[in-house]
Amino acid sequence: MDEDREHAATASDETGDDTRTGANADGAAGASTDDPVYYFISDLHIGGDEELEHVEFLDELLAFLQDLETTDENAELIINGDAFGLWEFTRVDGIEKFHALVDRYPQLFEQFEATGENTPITIIPGNHDYELAAYEAYVDLFSEYNVSLEQEEAITREVGDRSIWIEHGMQRDPNNRIPDFGNPHANPLGYYINRRVTAQAGRLSELGRYNWLKDIQAVAPLERIPEWLISKYFYREMHPLLRYAALPFLFLFNLSVLLLLVVLLDFAGIWSRPFAALEGLTARLGTVGSAVEIVAAVNLAVIALLVLISIPLYFVVTDIRRTLDRFGIVRTDEPDPGNPDEPYLEAAREVFDDHPETAVFIYGHTHRPSVTELQDRLVVNTGTWLKRLHRREPFLGLLPAVFYPSFRLTYVRITPAPEGVAVEYRDIEKSDPVREELTLPERLVTRSPTIETSIPERTIVRPDAPVATDLEADGQTAQTEPTATDD
Repeated sequence: MDEDREHAATASDETGDDTRTGANADGAAGASTDDPVYYFISDLHIGGDEELEHVEFLDELLAFLQDLETTDENAELIINGDAFGLWEFTRVDGIEKFHALVDRYPQLFEQFEATGENTPITIIPGNHDYELAAYEAYVDLFSEYNVSLEQEEAITREVGDRSIWIEHGMQRDPNNRIPDFGNPHANPLGYYINRRVTAQAGRLSELGRYNWLKDIQAVAPLERIPEWLISKYFYREMHPLLRYAALPFLFLFNLSVLLLLVVLLDFAGIWSRPFAALEGLTARLGTVGSAVEIVAAVNLAVIALLVLISIPLYFVVTDIRRTLDRFGIVRTDEPDPGNPDEPYLEAAREVFDDHPETAVFIYGHTHRPSVTELQDRLVVNTGTWLKRLHRREPFLGLLPAVFYPSFRLTYVRITPAPEGVAVEYRDIEKSDPVREELTLPERLVTRSPTIETSIPERTIVRPDAPVATDLEADGQTAQTEPTATDD
């Protein structure tokens, strides 16, 4: 496999050229117009109760479909799971959810119909729209809009003398695995979490001081939801007087820890000079010094209280985790968080062994766009079009973390090439809503994350399969992440 890191997409952004689908881009060079060209997107999560019905990327999606409507390529668009958020509908059931989608997004379905006349559109079920696999009537309903619904866990497509393995990926996730695929009542744990948490958040979001609760589906991993809720409460929902009264105590918390160390050194008779210097400084500052002393005293009392309760609390939390693990609600044997994609890489290894003609294993589900070289083939994640949140720690103090919003609207284009199979990763430009969604205090106490990408724009899987040069080694992943200081 050889990597050709073209910069056509970046250059076009700078010059104003349209690179939404790349139908006429250089990436198609060398390929006949009769050769198949496959476009992949996933995890759109369109639909849901109340505020979840708003699709922030609808304009970009319509433009993408309009480009495919007019392309002269032998193209097919494949949406590999979670095109729709059917789990998030709680007031309609079964086939009625389809009619709710058509009623709420008439432009989208009209565009599906128009695009499908020129470019075939195929959808496979994910977990959030698993019901598409459970009711045969969905097949006929989608066909009316020129969309082919394949009620399968995985499908394949031929590209030259190789093939592409396509799935959503939920079957590799213990919390979202469908135990009896095709059974409308075979719902995993994730279904009930979404019904109780995500759908409820969509109904309640507009009741807040700001419409933020609907973004709960952008929080990943799920373990960060409590921290995100605390953050949004502090910066958005807390009464301003309480917030600004608490700011000095929280912002100076780190300083208070340092003061505690100085006091302990003096009390133990180890080193008294810092304490004497501190007393002299606060005396010279007058009223300001007295205020700092009061804040420090309160913080020291809080620190002492935290120390007292931390030891018994540790044992209680540990016991709770063991109990949740016994009930299968929280697993302690899940993949190492340092490599959360390992279950999908293992699945790809099995596919490559059982189907050696497979050049690319493509999936979605995790919302983490990536390209991984594995056994001289590629494992590709199609990302998500949903908003993503990046956690940032404040500069100082004990202030809640800030979650910066961003979009990365990605699609994958796969086509035969003279050297083998070409896999192209493309972005659709959409500005990040930082100023609209973050308060001034949130922006002041943190530094905006710099989103860096190491995903090559174009990768060739060769028949003789030499190792890629820009993907470091077998199993190494190129993906979009914040800088190293971000979470």
